[in-house]
Amino acid sequence: MRNKSSRREPIDYIEKPLRKVASNDLTIGILLFISAVAALVVANSTWGGAWYHHLWETKINIQFGSAHFGMNLHHLINDGLMAIFFFQVGLEIKREFVLGSLNSWKKASLPVGAALGGMLAPALIYLAFNKGEAAEGWGIPMATDIAFTLGLISLVKNRIARSLTVFVTSLAVVDDIGAVLVIAFFYTSNIHLEQLLYAAIVLIILFGANKIGVRSVLFYAFMGIVGIWSAFFTAGIHPTIAGILLAMTIPVRTKVTRSRFRKQAVKLMGAYDKTKSLSERYNSPREDYLIEEMEELGDQARSPLQKIESGLHGFVFFIVMPLFAFANAGVVLEGGFDTLSTSTVALGVIFGLVFGKAIGISLFSWLLLKLNWAEMPAKADWRQIIGVAFLAGIGFTMSLFIAELAFDSKELIGQSKLAVLAASSLAALIGLVLLRNNKAKA
Repeated sequence: MRNKSSRREPIDYIEKPLRKVASNDLTIGILLFISAVAALVVANSTWGGAWYHHLWETKINIQFGSAHFGMNLHHLINDGLMAIFFFQVGLEIKREFVLGSLNSWKKASLPVGAALGGMLAPALIYLAFNKGEAAEGWGIPMATDIAFTLGLISLVKNRIARSLTVFVTSLAVVDDIGAVLVIAFFYTSNIHLEQLLYAAIVLIILFGANKIGVRSVLFYAFMGIVGIWSAFFTAGIHPTIAGILLAMTIPVRTKVTRSRFRKQAVKLMGAYDKTKSLSERYNSPREDYLIEEMEELGDQARSPLQKIESGLHGFVFFIVMPLFAFANAGVVLEGGFDTLSTSTVALGVIFGLVFGKAIGISLFSWLLLKLNWAEMPAKADWRQIIGVAFLAGIGFTMSLFIAELAFDSKELIGQSKLAVLAASSLAALIGLVLLRNNKAKA
């Protein structure tokens, strides 16, 4: 017989399935795919094409006295909201280096080496196709979209070794570091050093706050937006880099140790068990006080980094990234598909993402294993390595982002974006075929 005190509320029947779906990597990939397709459909329709392109030119102005801040909606998404995405990426990078699969050379050597190969080969292939202004897009095929890649891996997870998911995640994290460095050093110009100095001072303050034990999320958020993002924006450095740097300042350690948490939790539960309850559904003042103490203890047992990362997950992957995809994937297809075979920019992106990624990741992995500098992921084989190497050719989010930074010409931006969409689809198809036909299950 079900205990009435623990009965499910009507909302539970809706909320629980939604949470399960939202936590699935495949759901995120599907949502991004739908957003990209919707952008293509609307941008090329007679009823929505003009509306779509005019929407992103909408001006947004904020004024405080004589101070004025303004940008269009497209820049607000790419320079503002995407800084939050990069902040999430930075948190993941820091977590992996401190606690995860990159916290020792033995663990990190294979994904780091594979990621370097997966960045170098696509860039070289792209440059083999392009010279002059078009060569500026060499950074476009270097990126891997971790959300799409992990989403597709979940489709074949029963046919590959579990260790490969860790390998791909680590590879994508290193890939993100590479993409961020490329943006910072090669797609940034007209730097104002005084603003950069101001941002550096704020960063020093934040690192100092971390050291002395400041754990307020609001404090780091305020200093990050007002002190770092705004300084980078006015300094001429792409403000999304501010998200990565801010993430490096977030505390990763818990305030209480595991043993102290258990001891205090047992003590509080003991006190709670001795209280006189008003009823099963209402707390007495004493019960309420003890519950607050438990909540505070639980808060101290979680690191700010982990709290922020889990708290931002839904916002980043279900709002920021789909909105970015919808705002940036709307390429006009008039004569577009012919461009894929005639434009050197498009050919460079396609060959770089589809074949450059697979060749670079596979070749560098083989070299590291041959030299005994790394170990093959547990229960994995070369067919699986090559399969996930092709899946890493799904550039999407980061590739579309770099395409916006690489060129001033709308024509070249359009060609590169269309190529990213085509290449990502082809890489996904090849990778899935290789992995679906894999006979050895994990």
